[in-house]
Amino acid sequence: MRKSAPVRFGSTRARPPLAAPRQRIGLLGGSFNPAHAGHLLISLLALRRLGLDAVWWIVTPGNPLKSRIELAPLAERLTAARRVASDRRIVVTDFEDRLQTSFSAATIAFLRQRYPGTRFVWIIGADCLAEFHHWQLWEEIFERVPIAVVDRPGWHLRALASPAARRFARARLPETRASRLPFGRPPRWCYLTGPLSAHSSTALRARLSSRDPADGSKQSRNKAAQPEA
Repeated sequence: MRKSAPVRFGSTRARPPLAAPRQRIGLLGGSFNPAHAGHLLISLLALRRLGLDAVWWIVTPGNPLKSRIELAPLAERLTAARRVASDRRIVVTDFEDRLQTSFSAATIAFLRQRYPGTRFVWIIGADCLAEFHHWQLWEEIFERVPIAVVDRPGWHLRALASPAARRFARARLPETRASRLPFGRPPRWCYLTGPLSAHSSTALRARLSSRDPADGSKQSRNKAAQPEA
């Protein structure tokens, strides 16, 4: 791993969930605007295939790569996420709000400092891998934490042909060795396939906004919905 500059975050007063040394914890960050069955499916797949003890849903104050125009209040998104997170091993947290950052690199740096003995795995959908090279300090994220990429409908080829996948092609673990991902030194990543969910937060928001508040009838559905983790 190359020597990198320290990643700064706004506050150390954030209170993430408790984590013990040697625990294997998956980190699924996102706006969860709103949370849906696809987030649950991804988490259950990661728990099973990676042998994780828990998955934290890190509900971010806002995604730097997305508009905040349709972003629901944080408290509302947390409440909805807790309703969807039906497995006791899934923990919904908003500690990024106290951390005063919405950048994944800062979140990972903070957690590694807070829990140096915990084995964290960053979980993203294939759609996120396709645009990962646009993330702040994306190469350092690969070099700081193992990454599990979960397949999503329509994104398989674009994800594996992305700049990030090509840049770290030699660090990719075969899917048959996915359970070894939390162990060893990054960079290391794995692409997980399994049951696919067509659910997306964008599509859910579009359906909700298309309902007439007076009688619940449908309005126009001409908006195209892009998948969103």
